[in-house]
Order: sequence, then structure tokens, then C-alpha cells
Amino acid sequence: METLQMKYGKGVVDVSLHKENLLDIIKNNAIDTSKNEEEIILDALKNPIHSDRLQKIVNQGESICIVISDITRAWQKMSTYLPYLVEELNNAGIRDEDIHFLASTGSHRKHTIEEHRVLLGDKLADRFTVIDHDCRDQQNVVYVGTTSYGTAVHVNKQAMECDHILITGGIVFHLLAGWGGGKKSILPGICSYETIMSNHALSLNPELGEGSNPLVRSGNVVNNPLYNDMLEAAEFVKPSFLFNVIMGPNGKIAAAVAGDYIKAHEAGCKIVDDLDGVSITEKADLVIASAGGYPKDMNLYQAAKTLINAKEAVKPGGTIIILSECNEGFGNDEVQQIIQDYDTMLERETALRKDFSIAKYIGYFISEAAANFHLIFVSSMEEHLVKRANIKVVNTIEEALAMTYGEKGNNLKTFLMPYGANTLPQLASE
Repeated sequence: METLQMKYGKGVVDVSLHKENLLDIIKNNAIDTSKNEEEIILDALKNPIHSDRLQKIVNQGESICIVISDITRAWQKMSTYLPYLVEELNNAGIRDEDIHFLASTGSHRKHTIEEHRVLLGDKLADRFTVIDHDCRDQQNVVYVGTTSYGTAVHVNKQAMECDHILITGGIVFHLLAGWGGGKKSILPGICSYETIMSNHALSLNPELGEGSNPLVRSGNVVNNPLYNDMLEAAEFVKPSFLFNVIMGPNGKIAAAVAGDYIKAHEAGCKIVDDLDGVSITEKADLVIASAGGYPKDMNLYQAAKTLINAKEAVKPGGTIIILSECNEGFGNDEVQQIIQDYDTMLERETALRKDFSIAKYIGYFISEAAANFHLIFVSSMEEHLVKRANIKVVNTIEEALAMTYGEKGNNLKTFLMPYGANTLPQLASE
């Protein structure tokens, strides 16, 4: 038997398979570990891409808005790198009172005071407060332009009133935008609800019944309308500087990029592709993927990021087992609505097109995966909550395997994905 520990919630579970069934363990490629996190951060700040150094861009007396990610992205260790950005600003003569932290919550919930402290870290939290962007507050957004895709872009007013907007975050594969980080700090990060929904509606094909647009997927920006729309929105805002990190499989910062918000992000995407894009020579009968533990598996909404990667490694009609505790349940009422209120994919698609939202699309995507694959969640959720979408839920990996082997037989070629939310299997022949 081959046994691998995989993260689940704040703990781990042992996944055991017969060696003859294991095709491979899909994990990140080797990385340079010669530098520590501080060296990586400082090296990026001192060597910005296609840009002057940050301290040369800003001037004493100017106001700075630092856009940070929300608590669902706490894994990117904002509290580790943000102090270095603040120090760079202070060295340029920028006072603390002229630095404003804005959490790019997109359409996510607001934070607690304790979560703000997690985002900034103790030292910065004693000096600064965090403002949560509220996408539904019409009084606190301003119109900046309309994209060629027809998206009217309304952006956080407080950010636009600052002399400079700095965007921060982490770059990973993203199920809709190709890659996270970069322009996503603007859209969806600090845009209005209507702007966010207009953009994300581009994830569907033009005609009813055609389902999801295959060009809107992880690792793809070529002819990806959702990505292009985001980029046009960011161009209206023109952020002064970007700082993004790339995380290694050990949970530490493996690389960082800084500088021009387009060029530096492109360089970061290349690093992610080299690190997390994993070549496979065939697809499996069974894929077992961990979302990566808390907070990546805190709810079903977040678990979708693992599912989008896992399905790239399994044959049509094959089985996907997702390890995701989902201690917060669905994570969004609209995810729950799309999964629970309908019996067919056409009904779900019709409802989604009538009143599109990101959360509804996530529910639709999960349901679509369950329609195309045998989908099992190892989770604390109750199965009756997702039964109408034909999603199976069990409490242990042993139960999931027993169910799978009982239906499909014991000789199943299997991939294990311990970092499912980050690693993207890429079929070599494609």
C-alpha cells in the first residue's frame, strides 16, 4: 500500500492506495529554496519589473491606497510581506496617516476585527485600520468607464480619491480568470456588485443550453473574455504598483514579483505555470484531491477551486473525491440555492442567466462537474444538502473509496493531488 497524508481542515487524513493503482502524486515542481521569505520580498521590491522602484514612484504628502486580499486568501501571508511595503513607503517620506488599507472583498462577506488583525499582522494592526470594500454600497463607488464587453466599471471611491493605488495579493491558477492576483485586485476586488456580475457572466457561452465557456478556465488567458474584461477594467484605474507573491507547497512564499501591474503579473503567472502546472501523460479513472486544508477548504465555494483543477486529470465519467471540510457549509446562500432548488442543469443554467452572480455560477459549476463525473466530497456537510445535484458526501476517505470501488471496481488508475487548489494537471498531448 502507498499512504499519503493530505490536509483536511486544520488537520490531515491518511489516504492509502494499492501501489499498482497509483498513477502519480500530482504536486508542485521543484523550486529554488536558496532564499528565505525576507530575501524574496526585498529582492522583488528592489528589482521591480518594467517599473521604477516604489519609493521613486510616490512622493511625500501623497495618499496611498494599498489594496489587500480578504481572509479567504490568508494563505498568501499578507502579514509577512505588507510590512516591507509600508517600510518602502515610509522611506519615501509617506506618513502612516496617508496610507490606507482596503480589503478587496469583491462580493465576499465583511471581516471581523480579529480577521483584520490576521490580514495585517500584529505590528501593522497596531498602527493601521482596514476598510472593507462593500460592493453593494452605491454611494462609495465611482464610474470610471465601460469595457469593450459592455461592463460598466464602478470602483471604490476611497481608492480612486488616493494619489496612488497599490495592488497586492497572491498568484495562483484561477478557475475563471486564468490566474489570480494582478487585475483581480480591481475587478472583482474593489468594484460594484453590478460590475462584478457583468464581468463574471462572461463565464457562460452565449446561448442557453451551451453551459460554461471552455475558454474561461484555469491557466488560460487567450481569448478568455472574462480575463480580457478584467484587464480593461484595471486599465481604467491604472494602479501605480503591484506586489504579488507565489506560494510554495510548504506554505511559504516561494517567489514574488513587483512593478508594473501588467508586466509584473505576467512574469508571476509564468512562475506559477512553471511551479504548479504539472504535465500528465494520461487521465485517470479516479482523482483524489485535497483543497489544501483551512482556509482553502472552509466552505464549498472555496472548494470549487480544487474541483476545477482535479477534473483536468480524470477521464470523462470518472470519479473525483474532494477532501474539503467545509466547516462553514456552502459559504454563500446563492451557491446553496443553485444546487438545492433545481433538478436539471438546464434549469440551473436558465436561473443563472436570469440573475447571474458569482456564487450562483460556483454552484452551477459544481453541479456541472457532478453531472459529468462521479463527484464525492469527504466533508462535514450533510449529504441531503447537495443531493439534488447528485453530489455524494461522506465523512471519511475510507467511505469514499469503498463507495467508488463498489461502483467502479478495485482496479482504478488513480492520481493523488495533495495541493489540489494550486496544482493544474496539463495533459501532455494538449
